[in-house]
Amino acid sequence: MTDEPVPNNLPPSVSVVVVDDHAIFRSGLRSDLDSRIRVVGEAATVEEAVAVVRARRPDVVLLDVHLPGGRGGGGAEVIAGCGDLGATTRFLALSVSDSAEDVVAVIRAGARGYVTKTISGAGISDAVFRIASGDAVFSPRLAGFVLDAFGTAAVASTGTELDRLSARELEVMRLIARGYSYKEVAKELFISVKTVETHVSAVLRKLQLSSRHELTRWAAERRLL
Repeated sequence: MTDEPVPNNLPPSVSVVVVDDHAIFRSGLRSDLDSRIRVVGEAATVEEAVAVVRARRPDVVLLDVHLPGGRGGGGAEVIAGCGDLGATTRFLALSVSDSAEDVVAVIRAGARGYVTKTISGAGISDAVFRIASGDAVFSPRLAGFVLDAFGTAAVASTGTELDRLSARELEVMRLIARGYSYKEVAKELFISVKTVETHVSAVLRKLQLSSRHELTRWAAERRLL
């Protein structure tokens, strides 16, 4: 999957943050990446990663699954700590682990792909470009874990449905699905209640839902909460 040539319609430059607790790996990865990929930050722990990603707002985060710090949640905890960034920043797990448990956990947290560290420099660069363009990328063997856990149709349809939403609509959708009131969403995102209402109407229309209760159920079924 990651050995295919990079399509011509991908962005000419992609910003990334590299998260791994081994400095020598981060250094090697930086040197192997395509020249069109700009490393704008690095981190070695859960806390550092959340801070750097929130500060830099990269296009893609190359994220190790097992990290020190935080509450022991590793890469999945980093994604959760940056959940309000919406689709502006996408996460690609890059790990030595190829266990089904690790793959499913980080994808459920919100990662758009998962590749192992045996991948080549050209392969990881290709994966970064694809993730930045909105694709999902998995090492061939790992894709089976995701399909087994979520179901082929569910994975495909959820990705397609979420792609219909803007970054702001994704933020509003997640907060509303978690039970926030319109006023609370407005306060959280520093927008007006009227703007929240407009976004919610757009989300319901694009997802073909009729109420916030249906939205909550829809998000829960897809483990987006």
